[in-house]
Amino acid sequence: MLIFRQMIDPTSSTYTYILGDAKSREAVIIDAVFEHTDRDLALLNELGLQLKFALETHVHADHVTGAALLRRRAGAEVCVSGASQAQGADRILDAGDTISFGGRTLRVLSTPGHTHGCISYALDDDSMVFTGDALLIRGCGRTDFQQGNPETLFESVHSQIFSLPETYVIYPGHDYKGLTATSVAEEKLYNPRLGGQVLKDDFVGYMSNLGLAHPKQMDIAVPANMRCGEPQDDGEIKAAPDWAPLTYTFAGIYEVQPHWLEEHSSQVQIVDVRGEDEFNGILGHIPGATLLPLPELEARAAELSQDQPIVSVCRSGARSAQATVLLRKQGFDNVANLSGGMLSWRAQRLSIEGNAPE
Repeated sequence: MLIFRQMIDPTSSTYTYILGDAKSREAVIIDAVFEHTDRDLALLNELGLQLKFALETHVHADHVTGAALLRRRAGAEVCVSGASQAQGADRILDAGDTISFGGRTLRVLSTPGHTHGCISYALDDDSMVFTGDALLIRGCGRTDFQQGNPETLFESVHSQIFSLPETYVIYPGHDYKGLTATSVAEEKLYNPRLGGQVLKDDFVGYMSNLGLAHPKQMDIAVPANMRCGEPQDDGEIKAAPDWAPLTYTFAGIYEVQPHWLEEHSSQVQIVDVRGEDEFNGILGHIPGATLLPLPELEARAAELSQDQPIVSVCRSGARSAQATVLLRKQGFDNVANLSGGMLSWRAQRLSIEGNAPE
């Protein structure tokens, strides 16, 4: 069984893909984005996957890859096309190479034209192909910089992608209209640049007259990606909050565990966002907790100190997770949710106050 997730960077409309082998729990990630490293690692952790490879489809011009950071933090091997001439990879890929994760395999296809070093990845069961910018949904990558060449791209798409079984689902590197996938059959018929009866000369004429501005991040992204995203200065890496042993969830919430909170309760502000009846009810409350019901939280946020971290608490952790979002909007940076809420606190038989039976 394959574990598959598709994620997007809203800024650059870049798709990142995680593929995992359900039996071995080994995984690969394709086209990671630097700013979303925490998100991607959180998802891998929640799915119980071990990241084996960070794969690139090409040297991107619109975002910085997260590959090198994933190597630092998860031990992934960084893989790039040899034709890209990028430096610092753990493995250089050529056409026909295979990437194995558990019992699954991706086959490397050489698909230059958008850039000289573009490659695509075809899954072992003839079901999926990850085309980067070589072939998009009803479109393709531009060919006017980074050794791009329209004749080469036309040949790549027709010989490497359109030659695949038509049932292959195509997962592109980007989409700017919110579309997520297409198929070989669809693009062969309906791609206005490359499908149907379009000839190479038609395509060259089309691509030579796009008149597009260069990507805004190009001057930053290309040099960084030629290093596989390895920062030149560790100051470029946003430091994770270190006031507690925090867990970052795929939902975007920092959490702390009950035992840590009990041992460090004097060092934080404990904010209980339940109603008063619950606060003094059967589950009781944590000693020293301040009652600020969630509906009142934004209006009363000024009652809290900016100088001390905040841990939000509710019955199960759901309302208090929302409380962390609201508090961050109010300018509180060091905020975390109590994992599992009072239910977890009581299950671990930690100290309580209020009308709570032993």
